[in-house]
Amino acid sequence: MSDRAEKLKIHVKNNRWAPGSFPNTPEGEEVFTITADRFATELKRFPRLADRIEPFIDWDVDHFSSSMADADILLTWDFPTDDLATVAPNLKWIHCIGAGVEHLLPLDWLPKSTILTNNKGVHADKAGEFGLMAMLMLHNHMPSILTNQRSHTYTSPYGTPIAGSTVVIVGTGSLGGAAAKKLSLLGPHIIGVNRRGGTVDGCNEVVTFDKLDAVLPRADILYLAVPETPETRGLIDKRRLDLLKPTCGVANIGRESAMDYDALCDKLEAGELGGAVLDVFSPEPIAENSRLWDTRNLVITPHVSADDGDSYIPLTLDLFFRNLELLVAGKPLLNQVSRELGY
Repeated sequence: MSDRAEKLKIHVKNNRWAPGSFPNTPEGEEVFTITADRFATELKRFPRLADRIEPFIDWDVDHFSSSMADADILLTWDFPTDDLATVAPNLKWIHCIGAGVEHLLPLDWLPKSTILTNNKGVHADKAGEFGLMAMLMLHNHMPSILTNQRSHTYTSPYGTPIAGSTVVIVGTGSLGGAAAKKLSLLGPHIIGVNRRGGTVDGCNEVVTFDKLDAVLPRADILYLAVPETPETRGLIDKRRLDLLKPTCGVANIGRESAMDYDALCDKLEAGELGGAVLDVFSPEPIAENSRLWDTRNLVITPHVSADDGDSYIPLTLDLFFRNLELLVAGKPLLNQVSRELGY
C-alpha cells in the first residue's frame, strides 16, 4: 500500500530529560528514547508492516498537536490528554512504554474508541534478577552491613540459607511474579498477594489483598511490586508495618505511594525492622535533604530494578510491533489497560 490514506500514522513522542521530568536522570534519556534508527532496526523483524505504517519521530510536544491531527497510533510515555478526541480524531491505539500508567489516571480522558496498552512483561527478566538480589541482600543483612561500613563499624551479622524462610510478595504480576520464580529455586516459602488469588508460578500460597493482615506477621521478607492505583495507595501504612516481625526485611520496587516511607524510616531508625531496599520514590530524583539518604539499614537504588539499559527499547518495540500486527489483523491487543482498574 503506497497511499498515505491507506497507511497507519504512528506518532512517537519521546521525552527529553529535565529536572522533575521523566526520564528522571540524564542517563535515562538514552535508555528510553525511540530514535528513527532504533525504530527502523526493530521494524526489519516485521517486514509485513513496513508498507503499512508511516512513523513520525518527535520530542516532547514540539509537533504534538499538528502531527496528532491525522495520527492513528501514539507510542509514548506521557502526553497532553486534554480534549484528545478533538486533537486526535483518528486515534485508535496508545501504547505506553512503561508498565505503570498512574501518571495518566484517571482515564476519563481516553476516547471510547481508543485502546490503551502498556509495557507489562518487558521488564520481567531484569526485574526477576533484581528481586532475587534484593531479597538475598535483605536475608543476608546487607543493609545493616552497609550502614556499618559508613560508620566504620566492624561487626559480623551471620546469616543462614534462605530456604525455609517466609517471603510475602505483594503484587504477583510480571515484576513480582518474575521475582517469585527466581527465588523459589532457593527453597523459601513464598506467599503471593494479589486481587484474585489463584495459582502463581513460584508461590506456595496465594491470598487476596483482604487477607494481607493475616500473612504480614509471617513474613521474614516483604517484597512490594504493585502499580499505583486507588487500591494500592497507602497499602503498607504504619499499622501494617507494625504487623511485621522486627527482623523482617522490606523491599519496594513498585511505587512509593504503596508504602508509608516516613513510618518505614521511623521503624528502621528504631531498630524495629531488619532492613530495607527501596527502588521507587516520589519525586525522583530524591531531594537532597530527604531523610531517606541517611536512614540506617536502608539501601537506595535509583529506580533501576526493571529497566534494561541495553534492551529496553528493543524489547518495547518488539511488543509494540507484535501488537501492531494484531491491530492490522483486527485481533485483540496484548496488555490492554482497564479503564476501571487503571492497569
